[in-house]
Amino acid sequence: MSAVRFIPRRFTTVSRSLRFTSSLRGRAGVIRSYAAAAAAEKKNASTPTVKLTAEMYPEIQRDSRFAKLEEEDLAYFRSFLPDHAVVTDDTVGFNIDSMRKYRGQSRLVLKPRSTEDVSKIMKHCGERKLAVVPQGGNTSLVGGSVPVFDEIVISLSAMNTIRSFDDVSGIIVVDAGCILESTDNFLAEHGYIFPLDLGAKGSCHIGGNVATNAGGLRLLRYGSLHGSVLGIEAVTADGTVVNGLGKLRKDNTGYDVKQLFIGSEGTLGVITGVSVLCPKRSSVVNVAFFGLDSYEKVQQAFVRAKSELGEILSAFEFMDKQSQVQVAKYSERQKPLDEQHNFYVLVETSGSDAAHDGEKLQNYLERLMESDLIEDGVVAQDETQIKSIWTWREGIPESLGRAGGVYKYDVSIPLDELYQLVDDTRELLIKAGYEIGTESSNIVDVVGYGHLGDGNLHLNVAIKNYDKKIEHTLEPWVYEWIQKRQGSISAEHGIGFAKKNYLGYSKDPSMIKVMKEIKQLFDPNGILNPYKYI
Repeated sequence: MSAVRFIPRRFTTVSRSLRFTSSLRGRAGVIRSYAAAAAAEKKNASTPTVKLTAEMYPEIQRDSRFAKLEEEDLAYFRSFLPDHAVVTDDTVGFNIDSMRKYRGQSRLVLKPRSTEDVSKIMKHCGERKLAVVPQGGNTSLVGGSVPVFDEIVISLSAMNTIRSFDDVSGIIVVDAGCILESTDNFLAEHGYIFPLDLGAKGSCHIGGNVATNAGGLRLLRYGSLHGSVLGIEAVTADGTVVNGLGKLRKDNTGYDVKQLFIGSEGTLGVITGVSVLCPKRSSVVNVAFFGLDSYEKVQQAFVRAKSELGEILSAFEFMDKQSQVQVAKYSERQKPLDEQHNFYVLVETSGSDAAHDGEKLQNYLERLMESDLIEDGVVAQDETQIKSIWTWREGIPESLGRAGGVYKYDVSIPLDELYQLVDDTRELLIKAGYEIGTESSNIVDVVGYGHLGDGNLHLNVAIKNYDKKIEHTLEPWVYEWIQKRQGSISAEHGIGFAKKNYLGYSKDPSMIKVMKEIKQLFDPNGILNPYKYI
């Protein structure tokens, strides 16, 4: 079936509409193919090309409080873990982050099979003062899931069981190592949906999603994980199992301790289990993709979407021209729109009445056309087309990284100035003497895209090689710019290693003091994911 292409003042089906390939491998197919290539490169490389974090940042010194790994430690871990779960000879992939910017020096990766295993590991590490890094799918964009020095990596990949699911309430209880996409597929069979959607869903773990308070593409409709997560099971630095795996929507007894672990990035404990409230899956989904000539018109289209689409609006994603140029460069699929526009918007609606939802979306788009807000666009006509259109949004992060690397800033800014940061960053780099986008320049492009519904901008400076001079030009300038607008330096990817020195740009000193006191209470020796966060 052909996609519906709309032009000023009318909708029509045209022969030149999009051709969508039937070989599409799911909504994040492009992303997984890029990620798989990167993973294969890591695995096959005998000598990693990523510089050691300790060499790139010599001002960071190994904490002298931490013990060094001994043969006796290995013997202890092997006493209760199978041989394949104690990895000492192939740790390269666990030491390098997904951005290929940070590289640790861990000589040991442990793969516990249960919460009891994690408890034994942490009890021993606590007594010995061995530093550890909890690791999920290792999709962190801020260096939060890899070691800096010789910390032990605790990979949760072997803990991937769905413990229970209630068809009535929609509450699911999962191991921390469950992959997001696999869990969502399980829920789909029961008519439910996981309240989180990410481009990396084919490899990221739910425990890691919770530990970083991932936001993603469904936040506009379903809110943040602070509202969806009902309970958490975690193991603290001394091996204590914090059993807060409740399944109640209302529990007003004492402090809501689970909220401390959501977004703590493995600094307070190792999350081993999560219970999540999942909404019913919508039976009718529509997606439109259209081009606009200014960010002002993007804002106007968003205001009208909230008003005219109301309860069925589930996503409102915006992308600039530069982001789509990069995706097109690495994609074999035909672009949703042939002509180039300054900005693009992807609107998704989710409901239960095809006629009702389709009419609302059509009326919304026609009104935008009549107001000269939209220059051109398409509406998907089936699931395959929906997946393909989403690929042009979800393919941005990986396509940017194909040139070499990316300086990423996921930030929250008041909507009226959201894209101004991209323009100002480009101007900053040009004034600093950098060329952008030429064959000889190191900077490939400056790109902006994100979730307009929650004020989340992804500012990306794509580069061929990481360069400390470029980094020093950008930082702390980016964070100072955000602070002046009372924004947040991290909207959803966390603090990790990349932003640990800049927390003060978003948090008051008194708040940072409280955070440090909580860290000291849970982890007095600082062995949990050190050198990061605070």
